[in-house]
Amino acid sequence: MPTAAPNPALYFVTLAAADAESGQIHLLTVPKQTFLTPNAEVGLTTSLGAQVRLRVLRPNYVNTAVAIFDNTGRSLAPLVVEYPIEKYGRFREIAYYTSAHPALLTPEVVKSGQAYVRTMLDLAAKRLRDKGVLISPQIIDIAERLCVVEHTDHDRFRRENRRTLYEEVFALYSLNELDTYRYSVSTAGAGGMVQMIPWAYQMLRQRHPGVGLNPDFVLGMRNHGNALEAMLLYMQGTWNDLVRNPDITEALATGTATQAELVAAGYNSNAARLPSYIRRGGDAWRTLIPRETQMYLQIYKSLESLVPIKARG
Repeated sequence: MPTAAPNPALYFVTLAAADAESGQIHLLTVPKQTFLTPNAEVGLTTSLGAQVRLRVLRPNYVNTAVAIFDNTGRSLAPLVVEYPIEKYGRFREIAYYTSAHPALLTPEVVKSGQAYVRTMLDLAAKRLRDKGVLISPQIIDIAERLCVVEHTDHDRFRRENRRTLYEEVFALYSLNELDTYRYSVSTAGAGGMVQMIPWAYQMLRQRHPGVGLNPDFVLGMRNHGNALEAMLLYMQGTWNDLVRNPDITEALATGTATQAELVAAGYNSNAARLPSYIRRGGDAWRTLIPRETQMYLQIYKSLESLVPIKARG
């Protein structure tokens, strides 16, 4: 596929879009500012001379969703965006990414994304086992769901069809595989597929020197295999610490809390505070956790009910 100029301009992105009828691939160059403006609409001439209109549906950097129509109203399917990454006004690298356009959200693509997440987790757990670190099947099951929960937008969760949201995340895993969420960084500095923050990652490297996690945080988070090993180590360690606490064991025994919601809450917020929330709140402990974590658990529960997975072990 042809690409943009070898010396990329910082302020323009290039999209490849497919015409399903002719089989032709059109390239469109768009100002980055337009590409990142909600509801922006602009007329463009493609690399093949066609007149089209591009509408920004949901700006999100490399994962921006757009709609493209020709002058007869026919839709072109966005395939790949070529997006220059900058930092402090300096070019860093070119990102190539496929957003989850509705035309690409087929059952086959969604299923492929589910298989990708599951396979990568199982491989990460096997590598850890080979290095002498055992991860319980239940923790891997929870991690499989968190790989979706971490990338479910809270506002869209409130407003949109939830099953479609989850399918969109799985589609991204299918369409981008090893590059999925490569450029995703949260406001807390968490990065990549598993959205881990730097201090937690460095703590894991110190606790598990024999595992050989990548010493570079950014590179470690961009590598799905390495990132998933870190995620599993963190979750298993969190669970091991929690079950030593009598408040937690009593809550589990009485059904006040479940393993899944405790591990999920501990992944999203400060796990050390969970025993005190349970001790003070009893059955209402979920009302004491941070508001963001309350939403996190709602998403987890919704995903669990709408997208069942085959339990390991």
